[in-house]
Amino acid sequence: MAPSHPLARLSADEFTAARDLLARAGHVTDTVRFANLCLEEPPKADVLAFDAGDPVDRRVRAILLDVTTGATTIVVASLTRAAVDSVRTVDTGAEGQAPILPEEFEAVDRIVKADGRWVAAMARRGVTDVDLVRACPLSAGDFGIEGEPGRRLLRVLSFVAENDADHCWAHPVDGVVAYVDLIRGEVTDLIDHEVLPVPGEPGNFDDPGFVGPARTTLRPIEITQPEGRSFTVDDDVVSWEGWRFRVGFDPREGLVLHQVSIHDRPVIYRASVAEMVVPYADPARVRFWQNYFDAGEYLLGQQVNTLTLGCDCLGDIHYLPAVLPDADGAPRTVENAVCLHEEDHGVLWKHSDLFTGSRETRRQRRLVVSFFVTVGNYDYGFYWYLYLDGTIELEVKATGVLFTSAYRADSPWATEVAPGLGAPFHQHLFCARLDMTVDGPRNVVDEVDVTRVPTGADNPYGNAFTRTATRLTRESEPRLADPAVGRVWRVANPDSLNRLGKPVAYTLEPEAQPVLLADDGAPIARRATFATRHLWVTPYSPDERYPAGELVNQHPGGDGLPAYTANGRSIDGADVVLWHTFGSTHFPRPEDWPVMPVQTCGFRLQPSGFFDRNPTLDVPATPGGGHCHT
Repeated sequence: MAPSHPLARLSADEFTAARDLLARAGHVTDTVRFANLCLEEPPKADVLAFDAGDPVDRRVRAILLDVTTGATTIVVASLTRAAVDSVRTVDTGAEGQAPILPEEFEAVDRIVKADGRWVAAMARRGVTDVDLVRACPLSAGDFGIEGEPGRRLLRVLSFVAENDADHCWAHPVDGVVAYVDLIRGEVTDLIDHEVLPVPGEPGNFDDPGFVGPARTTLRPIEITQPEGRSFTVDDDVVSWEGWRFRVGFDPREGLVLHQVSIHDRPVIYRASVAEMVVPYADPARVRFWQNYFDAGEYLLGQQVNTLTLGCDCLGDIHYLPAVLPDADGAPRTVENAVCLHEEDHGVLWKHSDLFTGSRETRRQRRLVVSFFVTVGNYDYGFYWYLYLDGTIELEVKATGVLFTSAYRADSPWATEVAPGLGAPFHQHLFCARLDMTVDGPRNVVDEVDVTRVPTGADNPYGNAFTRTATRLTRESEPRLADPAVGRVWRVANPDSLNRLGKPVAYTLEPEAQPVLLADDGAPIARRATFATRHLWVTPYSPDERYPAGELVNQHPGGDGLPAYTANGRSIDGADVVLWHTFGSTHFPRPEDWPVMPVQTCGFRLQPSGFFDRNPTLDVPATPGGGHCHT
């Protein structure tokens, strides 16, 4: 069946057709794997000009890796025309490597356990049964180490599991790391730095014998919608209380929201989490390289969970599956990958009037669109919230298990979370790509700060304060948030005025947590330059999709936003894309072990003169009776 829209998600049949097309063209052999295969989205202008029934040229983009030679090619092909449009061979030394394949993770265990040096290093730490060792393959990064550029590498730390049900993160085998060449299938270097005790206390949070009996004092909470949900889903297009958008799902980014509008007025053309990086703070010889790009290196969307009713989502739920390619380009379906539901969110507005005796309260409600991924030891939930008053919010929930080390007394780089067990300090930094269309494609961006006014002739009692707006005019001026002045960024449309004669706008409200804390000259700062600023603004370009570039794995740095913004293009009155860095700096606590309670971060987009008055005046009062208890 032909897709009904240019942004419709790739179907299982389309993944199969893509593989067959590339195989017929000679690009797929027995040794070639699909490191990624995704929809090649048409340019924005083409999509905005599309009318139902128009022909759709379905194109795909594939990153192909020959696992015997390391040769990498990027191929763009049309399924509609059954034609290969472009083929490019990647210079892996200069441009980076393809994302890591699941089979490469699996191969690492075999490779390290066949290396005599590694086996001896385990024995020196009292681990003689290597079948108990869980070799943990991790992205290698790029640190200018001689002989590494152009080689496809993983670095491997090790943990011990006492049995198949034992969580190995409680037992790190510290002081040793193997550097593995995936193409040659061998350990190229073994760093055997120091012998440290393997922590012995278990961390089996799912074992009743370890955690003790479950509490019995929690009474049930039931979420019911006796008349059903208030939203509809038709061919991935969601409509709810004036909101309308299309759900997309990308193997790299995961959940994507397309063409978000409210009351038929566009707000965002495309919203996604385009990259995330987790840099660690331990400079030890065996850990200085720990910096993970979970989207570019591991593909966030490919790590998506199947969600469970009553555990991951509550209420009247609508689930969407995700159809993803495996390493052979064949489709695989993850059921219940995306969850849509409504939530009560407390008071929307309220007033008890002194003079009229009027007492009115309305309750806020939000539509939640979410998915969860597991990347190694960490689990991340991404929750997009759409509110009745026009607010858009993204909340990321980080949970899972801390990455652990042996604890050195009074370490300045880690917290002791259990006897002898350390958890290194680190950051979780995300980059949201927000392709804005606030009431149309021509937007401007102002940086708005609170301004204190000194006592003077116009402010005799010193109580005055105001706002100062500074227009951002060039893309080459990335910005930092500043909580001391309440800094926000307002995206306005000068061609669309509200009834007060002001440009309609949405305001990005950041949480203003620290950006990348590594030294400015560090290798990770070159590779994750996007994370050194809270905001970048660029004019829309269809080939500028990723803040750290397309091939992040082992890239030496400088790609993505630094390259996009090098020419200093004008953004004043342009079709603008916001790239917003947000996240958390995690100094682990004992309370985060053996499994971490959710830690949240995110941002909000609020209408600012987009509406002529409170847009929720028509929200009805909540009936009392059966839904209120005393």
